[in-house]
Amino acid sequence: MSGSNMQAPLLDSLTRRLAETPSVFLAEPRRGRRGQLEVAALVTDLLLTLGGDLLTPTQATAHTPRDKGERNRARLVAICCWLLHDETFRQRPELASPVETLLQSGLNELAVLIDAERFVTDLERREELVRRVLDWLGLCPAGESPHQAADRLGALDSVERERVLRATRARQEAARARQLKKQMQARQAREAAAKANREW
Repeated sequence: MSGSNMQAPLLDSLTRRLAETPSVFLAEPRRGRRGQLEVAALVTDLLLTLGGDLLTPTQATAHTPRDKGERNRARLVAICCWLLHDETFRQRPELASPVETLLQSGLNELAVLIDAERFVTDLERREELVRRVLDWLGLCPAGESPHQAADRLGALDSVERERVLRATRARQEAARARQLKKQMQARQAREAAAKANREW
């Protein structure tokens, strides 16, 4: 956790806000002529509310999904815009820059793993998203120490869990490859011994 030690409100109020995300924030992001939701406009509105600057054209383009692969990230950004419009975050100009970075690139790994709508419908994913956003902004949930907050985020962290699973699978595959190699070497040794016996 970095940044200031400003206290955030109780976690429950932010997870409840996610559960009550208005349907307009869950609309299909505009992609070409498809979709209704202008995610770049949502981000711009949020940054201006926080006292930040307008998005540059390049930044705005990054919030416009070019294909289905980027669609989920745009949906997650829209949900985060709703979350970050909470009174807790408004009127805090110091948050504008980290919020911009969060929305620009800080959600990429999460968007690859989890369908954005689950951060609204699933209790654990709501808590994970709130904790991840607070951690990114250097905020600690009310009533928790930074250590407690980091522990709880670690327990919910989908990105870290995926890394562990990938590492476990890689170790298992390496172990299977070693075992297969040993079996092949043993068979080759048996075949060589049998051939030598026949020739003797």
